[in-house]
Parts: sequence; C-alpha cells; structure tokens
Amino acid sequence: MVAKITAYEESRRKRMEENKKRMEALNLHKLTQALKISNPTKSSPMKRSKPRVVEKQAVVVRRSNRVANKPAPFFNEAIIDRVVIPRRIPKEIDLSDRVFATDEARAKAMEKAEKLQSDLGSDYPIFIKSMLQSNVNDGFTLGGLPVDFCRKNLPRRGDVLTLIDEDADEYQVTYVARDNRLSGGWKGFAVAHGLLDGDAVVFQLIKPTTCKVVYIIRVNGSEQGNSL
Repeated sequence: MVAKITAYEESRRKRMEENKKRMEALNLHKLTQALKISNPTKSSPMKRSKPRVVEKQAVVVRRSNRVANKPAPFFNEAIIDRVVIPRRIPKEIDLSDRVFATDEARAKAMEKAEKLQSDLGSDYPIFIKSMLQSNVNDGFTLGGLPVDFCRKNLPRRGDVLTLIDEDADEYQVTYVARDNRLSGGWKGFAVAHGLLDGDAVVFQLIKPTTCKVVYIIRVNGSEQGNSL
C-alpha cells in the first residue's frame, strides 16, 4: 500500500526541482569544477634553517705593563709533606697517695653520721654526704646533694653559700641549683680539712645561705665535731 504524500513534502520536492533547473541554467557546477582545476591546493614548503657558523679568531691576551715584556711564568708541581699534629696524651694520674675507702668502712662512717643526725634533732635542716674521689680529688665538686633538701631549703636559682667549720672559719662556695652541687670554693674547703674518700660530712643549715659543718666522720673511725 503506497503511503500518501503530504502537501509539505510535495511543495519541498517542487522547490528542489526548480533550484536544480536554475543551477543548470547558470552552469554553476561547471564553474566549480573549473576553479578546482585552476587553483590546486599547494602545501607550503618547510623552511630550512641555515647552519650557524661560529667564527674563531685569535685574540692577544692583555697583560700588565709590568710583565708584558717578561716571559710567561712556568709552574712546577711541588710535593708538600703532610703536617702531622701529635695527639695530646693525657697525663697519667698518680693514684699512689690516694685513699680508697672500702664499702664496709664507708658504710660504718655513714651509720655513725646518721646516728648523730638523729641526736641533733630537727631544729635545723640537715643532710649527710659521703665523700667520693670526685669530691676530694678529681674535679673537686660536691655533687649529688639531696634533691628534697635542696628544693625545700636552698635558693632555686643558685647562690653563694657559706660553710662554717669548727674553728668558725668561713668558706664561700658556689651552689649550682640546676644539678644540686657545690662548685667553686669547695676545693679550698676539702683540702683545708683533709677530706678523703669515704668520709661522711654532716651539714646543718642555720641560715638560708649558711651551712655549719657539724661533724666530719672520718673513714678511719675518728670524729671531728663542731658545736653549735
């Protein structure tokens, strides 16, 4: 069954036929072919780059007027001996005159010092320090002070403390608060009182920056007291 042609399609077909006849009358299709033949598409040729030519010329090097007439210097290789710096050899420490306390003797001295501490009562803050080689020979600093004692009784930023012995002689020592130790001045006190490894020293704080050395318990069994 043939479908019916609509009025729009019929009018469109007629217009196309009319346009075709007009183009044939004007010979437009022939003109188009003639233009294609007369003007063929040409690709543009690629430009060739010219090689760069570098000219080399000999140039006379300028020299100072002072050396212009002199011959060029000649440098000869020289062998330099290696300088060897001798290593510093530490001096050997003479231990022949040192007294090293035994653990038993040290413990007995501390036991006597603790008993004296209990007999003195608690009117003044007290601490005991057992002497080591670093306190009486090597370095001469009294480190390892009781932390609790230092926090409660000594200046938090450090200060100069005064140590008073049995003869009422005073010794100025530097208290270093950051690591709880006595530094500058302690050597003079230790040497003056002949402190040895193992001696137990009882310190009693009588003022904020003044300590009285109440007793020195010698490691050999003797005692040296300081009455208040």
